[in-house]
Amino acid sequence: MTVVPRLVLSAPSSGHGKNALAIGLLAAFADRGLDVAGFKIGPDQVDAAYLGLAAGRPGRTLDPRLVGTERIAPLLLHGAAGAGLAVVQGSMGLYDSLTGRPESESTAAVATALRSPVVLVVDVAAMGQSVAALVHGFRAYDEQLWIGGVILNRVASSRHEALLREALDDIGVPVYGALRRQDLPSVLPARRHGVVPVLAGAAEATRAVRRLGEAVTATVELDRLLGLARSAPTIGVQPWSPQPPGGADGVAPARPPGAGRPVVALAGGPGGSFSHAETAELLRAAGAEVVTLDPLTDEVLPAETQALVVGGALPESYAEQLSANRRLCIAVAELARTGRPVVAEGAGLLWLSREVDGLPMCGVLDAVGSIRDGMVVGYREATAQSDSVVATRGEVLTGHKEHRAVLTPRSGQRPAWSWPGGAPEGFVWRGVHASQLVPHWAAYPQVATRLVAAAAAEPATVAAGSIGVGSGDVAAAGPAGVVPAGPAGGPPA
Repeated sequence: MTVVPRLVLSAPSSGHGKNALAIGLLAAFADRGLDVAGFKIGPDQVDAAYLGLAAGRPGRTLDPRLVGTERIAPLLLHGAAGAGLAVVQGSMGLYDSLTGRPESESTAAVATALRSPVVLVVDVAAMGQSVAALVHGFRAYDEQLWIGGVILNRVASSRHEALLREALDDIGVPVYGALRRQDLPSVLPARRHGVVPVLAGAAEATRAVRRLGEAVTATVELDRLLGLARSAPTIGVQPWSPQPPGGADGVAPARPPGAGRPVVALAGGPGGSFSHAETAELLRAAGAEVVTLDPLTDEVLPAETQALVVGGALPESYAEQLSANRRLCIAVAELARTGRPVVAEGAGLLWLSREVDGLPMCGVLDAVGSIRDGMVVGYREATAQSDSVVATRGEVLTGHKEHRAVLTPRSGQRPAWSWPGGAPEGFVWRGVHASQLVPHWAAYPQVATRLVAAAAAEPATVAAGSIGVGSGDVAAAGPAGVVPAGPAGGPPA
């Protein structure tokens, strides 16, 4: 039984300011010396990164579709270990679900699973006494949900605030803060930069978080809010652990007996990685030495690198910078050529391609990418089409896609995945597994175990298929690090 003071911050819909408020709350409490932890409901690693920057510890996602409802509370307890407050930022509206499963995947469902009070952020710029009807409706809609109070955003004046407070007092709903229209300015770096400003420790990101913290400190009753968080009951589950269970069926030992800790390069920066925070923890627990690799600035792989993981939060908008780092492209191509494990998710797939919009990339895959205007977003229940370090053929997992780029061809001779309504997708070649699908490794810890075992093995053994990765001849990488067409992607499109 574990007690973690906690709040879920939600809203009637998107656009009410809950993201800025969640970041500001974490920054405000951290500035007071409280150890805090930030979480984002859903797959959004960008929001999670800024929550982590404000909290001073890794921000994490809590996504029922990706990790399963049963792991939500354990993951929160793991990520908030030792914290005096956990702030969970909801997605969309309180009862909304992109997948049509609000009973299990909405913010309300997560709050119920966490036994957490909900604080509703309401944009009242064009609202008066009707705020009481709105909040009452949200409170009455689900009697199991605990709406602990509201924070008013975009209040016009002191008179407006008094009117709103009186209306909410009539229905017995506490108001924990009231922010004027100018109090939460749009100060966060542009969304197209993704998590990069956080990982790079950019001054712009740090200043933005500090500014939001100052706004919240000046307008929100932090002591009362902390009292609400501390009233949350115990959670009767054990924290999630990255340690592999002993003797788990189908999970290979982390590394051969007597082998050292293989070096796994994890793409990211000083402030974290492009992967979920649990990925590095799982790799270390499986026996790896995890070393950060910045694909935008580092020109060489870390010393003695035996595997590479490129997580799904790498932004597509940095294609030019990835292409310009030619020395690293050559090194990555050579690592893949020798049969070492390389797992590339999301835009990592583009980085391994031959080129993107005419910009040369690593050339590991005989495929060409192009970035388009439309966005592909959604979950996929995917079936593995080839044996690899990520999955065995026929294994089913759930991942998330969010990208504008398309690759031609869409898959190689050995596709990574298939799912209903779509053609096979992704590439499996030697130790490479590359796909735009992004799973959450906390739900599939065997991925880390397989990868570390493959990294610890001799390259020749890996290429021969000891872990299910097929072999294939390939010419040496050329001057630009481009592997000649054929082995990975099949005939040129």
